[in-house]
Amino acid sequence: MANIARITEIVEPEVKALGLDLVRVILFGKSDVGDEEHTLQIMAERPETGQLVIGDCVALSHRISDKIDALEEAGETLIEEAYRLEVSSPGIDRPLTRLKDFVTWIGHEAKVNLTVPVDGNRKSVVGNLVSVEGEVIALEDKKSGRVTFPFADIHSAKLVLTDRLLAATKPIDLDEDFDEIDEETETQED
Repeated sequence: MANIARITEIVEPEVKALGLDLVRVILFGKSDVGDEEHTLQIMAERPETGQLVIGDCVALSHRISDKIDALEEAGETLIEEAYRLEVSSPGIDRPLTRLKDFVTWIGHEAKVNLTVPVDGNRKSVVGNLVSVEGEVIALEDKKSGRVTFPFADIHSAKLVLTDRLLAATKPIDLDEDFDEIDEETETQED
């Protein structure tokens, strides 16, 4: 269907060129999103805020679209089927895709799905992130107490939306972002 590693190889320099960090590249199938097309989701963030504002989404979307179009014109097809490009912020209850995400969010609640079971045969654990030592993550699971697992054994992970997480999330200045978009729109209309 699509080579996510190749897509990531193409997308990551575009993300970095805008001073952003790549969080995730994923291709959702039609049934995953309940749509008639696949969705290529590019999730990125500003390193200083952990968020992505609308202007960043617009700029990154244009860069990625232009890059993919140029490759297709040169004969390289990255995705065979029709798809929609979605550029987004990780959001508050963000996925944890990199080891540094687990370090950043120690003390917050996460849901982790594993490829290798822990504590008797559990592949899903939920609780507060306690520590990261090397590539081993410790989590205080609500059912089993403290469990540890290697980063490599994680299938998927995300933060759980809690009051504590909401309080820890840095607010962004939306007015500043909208001003930038208005300026871009005015410049394009002239």
